[in-house]
Amino acid sequence: MTAQQGQFLAGKRIIVAGGGFAGLAFVLALDQLWQSLTLDRPEVLLYEENGRDESIQKDAYTLCINGASQDDGLVAIQQLGLLDEVREHSTLNGGDIRVWSDNWKWLSSINPTVYGNLPAATMRITRQNLKRILVERVEQTQTVLKWGSACTSAERLSNGQIRVSISEDVGSATSSTLDCDLLVAADGANSRIRACFRPNDMTTQYAGATQIGGISYLPDGLPKPIDQDFSLQMSSGEGVCCIYHPFDSNTIDWALSTVGPEREAKTNFTPDEFNQLKQEALKTASMFQEPFKSVVEATIPGTAFIRPAKEKPAFQHDARLHGVMFIGDANHILSPFELLGANLALKDGWDLAEQICRNVSLDAAAASYDRLSIPRFQHDFNFSHERIGFGHCTGSKWMFYKYGMAAQRALKKVH
Repeated sequence: MTAQQGQFLAGKRIIVAGGGFAGLAFVLALDQLWQSLTLDRPEVLLYEENGRDESIQKDAYTLCINGASQDDGLVAIQQLGLLDEVREHSTLNGGDIRVWSDNWKWLSSINPTVYGNLPAATMRITRQNLKRILVERVEQTQTVLKWGSACTSAERLSNGQIRVSISEDVGSATSSTLDCDLLVAADGANSRIRACFRPNDMTTQYAGATQIGGISYLPDGLPKPIDQDFSLQMSSGEGVCCIYHPFDSNTIDWALSTVGPEREAKTNFTPDEFNQLKQEALKTASMFQEPFKSVVEATIPGTAFIRPAKEKPAFQHDARLHGVMFIGDANHILSPFELLGANLALKDGWDLAEQICRNVSLDAAAASYDRLSIPRFQHDFNFSHERIGFGHCTGSKWMFYKYGMAAQRALKKVH
């Protein structure tokens, strides 16, 4: 690494909009990687509209952080030096995806292999624990964390800097502006920063399927065969499927889906609406044998959802975006049929920091980052479409997959 690499931000100011996985991974990676440079550190300020505790605790769900390839989130966790701590609060899993028929006959499975020297192909960890680990480690760096503050807009100045408008106390009229040499937009799917620089890129696309579901608690334990692995249950050609994601020995997320017109997303249900949703699920998947009904009936009030599969392709950073970099959901959105948002965010954060430290200009760093991040997202984007087509297949397509899965089972028995 030459003395010139990374110097375009030496002693400069970086503002990070958003304290999610992408933003936290970026500032932590930059702090770690900058230690190898004999240059003045940039001033790094991170703004997160939620308070510290709210940011950590607001979503009580479990993540699968994968480690089957160099593009997976566990690689970023290892690069950040957090693998041991994350493992301490995780359960290890082979990462298997098992496909079942409506009467729970095993149809097929995907069995990923572990990448490098990682301990597992998947670690399950609550979002709260992973967020807390990242926040506490960032708090040990020189990053200035501004909780309860949000970057509301931004503009490029004639001198090339970016002027950021900041709401100092979200919900109040208190605001200010601050100029920076790099603005990292990590402010999520509805990115305010994207609205400023890419105003025509604020809509998501409907991928053709809608999920209904929730989180269920079964006090006597999760029944087989959905007690351990990620599972996909398919109807016999009716175009209905259900994804099961176990969190622990008693708690599981379920998402039943069909192809059809886009429905409005919804998470807050009255008691009557909640019961209607459960009845809809039982009617739609009446062909699914137990434990499907038991899982639906055990859904925790307040966790139910209607979730259309929405997505947005990744975009490149061209000259019009000079001085602004978009990572995580601020850049790209993956449908819920491929639960890899946290994995992509972690890798985005690491890769952007690494390319900043390796390159001699921001434009060169942006180009290098795009060469890594866009193909990674596109691979997962394409696979999510394949999964939608597979899970909802009907007619001759169902027969094609049915016999294909039978051939796969036969090969597994031979080997």
